[in-house]
Amino acid sequence: MEIHAYDDSYVESAQNILGHMFDFGINEVGLEPQELVERFFVSDCSKQFEIGNPRFVAGLTGPELARKVLEETGYLKEIPDDVMYIDRSPEYWAGWVMAYLQWCKDASFASLFEAMDIEYVLKLYPTYHEMDISKFIDLAKERYVERFPSTALKRYRELLQMSQRELANESGVPLRQIQMFEQRQRDINKTSAETLLRLSKALHISMEHLMEKFT
Repeated sequence: MEIHAYDDSYVESAQNILGHMFDFGINEVGLEPQELVERFFVSDCSKQFEIGNPRFVAGLTGPELARKVLEETGYLKEIPDDVMYIDRSPEYWAGWVMAYLQWCKDASFASLFEAMDIEYVLKLYPTYHEMDISKFIDLAKERYVERFPSTALKRYRELLQMSQRELANESGVPLRQIQMFEQRQRDINKTSAETLLRLSKALHISMEHLMEKFT
């Protein structure tokens, strides 16, 4: 079972908005790509974008979103007038593919850019911008699993300093099953809702937090 971040009717709009935001913020405002990304994912704008708030994924232009991000994060310099180009720059493409990736995998922008920083994504443009976007998703999966080798189940269990056996006792899920989830020998995304519910209650998190973003 794959859970997307929000309704697919907003995806194209979200890609266009984030693409233009990156293009405007980097090429018109003059921010370094990493600074723009960091300002974006610490702002409330990114949180609203991640959950598909229609105002953010459909109701704003890219420059308007960039302006909100900069104002929210205390940017003090003058911001140029809104500009949107027909030509698609590498910066536009980077925002466009990352918006799709976030929707597709329902992951935070912070974690995605930790796995693949913006400079790395921009370097992919010459090779990947004419490929089917699925090729980019495949590469993102490799990078994400390299950066976060532990499953979500293991990360949350260890945050509570709980052993596998303690989790088994608390949740009622067999120890061997927990071990197989954490070793990626069994796909937790395909387990029963009852098993997910038992594990999530024992770990004091929502069921969605245990779903693997890249499988």
